[in-house]
Amino acid sequence: MTAPALATPGKRPAPRPRLKAGEPLPAYGTPDSVGSFRAGLRARERATVARALEILGRYMRQPGTLFDGPDKVGPYLQLQLAGEPCECFGVLYLDSQHAALAFETMFRGTLAQASVYPREVVLAALRHDAAAVILAHNHPSGNLAPSRADTALTQTLKTALALIDVRVLDHFIVSGAGALSMAEKGLV
Repeated sequence: MTAPALATPGKRPAPRPRLKAGEPLPAYGTPDSVGSFRAGLRARERATVARALEILGRYMRQPGTLFDGPDKVGPYLQLQLAGEPCECFGVLYLDSQHAALAFETMFRGTLAQASVYPREVVLAALRHDAAAVILAHNHPSGNLAPSRADTALTQTLKTALALIDVRVLDHFIVSGAGALSMAEKGLV
């Protein structure tokens, strides 16, 4: 939930964005989580960003909206993760037609790394009844080049998810400068 705005005489505080019953939480914590790029924004700006992410997420989960190419997925994941000051790992869960079921930021780390637990990714894929996933993490440094650890993690998750018939379609590295598809580089 958004922190309440300070009241000034004659002005009402900005309304807090509310989730409907059964609607998933925003991708990473709350719009004003400590450490988020949103923390430096005013309350009204944080609410606007939260609302924009909610609208974008709902639009991207509409019937017929498919994540069938890096040009569609990259900007969405960049919006979700690029502004984070520490490394975060998220997963976009897809149905059999590659339409979005959910996006979750699952792990937060330090400036240069995040610990990712394959068991948790597998459990979440089962919980969302996903047929495929797109992995994503940010590089706060801005460097989009995948490390050996990024490639090894992709293969580990690909093997673990294959055991439950969930395909890993791609692994994106995002920063404020852009998004890199590891599948386009032949690394998935």
